[in-house]
Amino acid sequence: MATTHRPHVADYHPEGTPDLPEEHSATHHVSLQTYLVIFALLMVLLVVTVVAAFYVDLGAANIVVALLIALVKAALVVLFFMHVKYASRLTKIFVSAAFLWLAILFAITFSDYFTRSWSPVSRGWVDKETGRPAQASDPSGNRSRVEH
Repeated sequence: MATTHRPHVADYHPEGTPDLPEEHSATHHVSLQTYLVIFALLMVLLVVTVVAAFYVDLGAANIVVALLIALVKAALVVLFFMHVKYASRLTKIFVSAAFLWLAILFAITFSDYFTRSWSPVSRGWVDKETGRPAQASDPSGNRSRVEH
């Protein structure tokens, strides 16, 4: 009597694709209690955000505090509600790469914003032929002098 090899349930996904349980987010089920704790934390952080925005005056540090609170809330959502905490290393690499790219975009944007005062303020376009400020057209087609 020949016995056929029947794979263990943990070795294969129900559709038949190979699966490693320690690297598959579907194999780890987060309890309802965990979701409720994370939800409660998000609600507390929401209240902290409102209090920091309307009742606490930290001057220029208000934006830093708001961004730090937002970062914590985003991390909770990504890690628990998007199941990245229990995902494969490849998923974690891609999520990290997305946040690295976002940081690069923020760095480029803020470097432009903070260095705008370094360039001289433009006085507008000058017509090369007349040497006078260029004329702008209004929507009706009438030309009017640009006020500086």
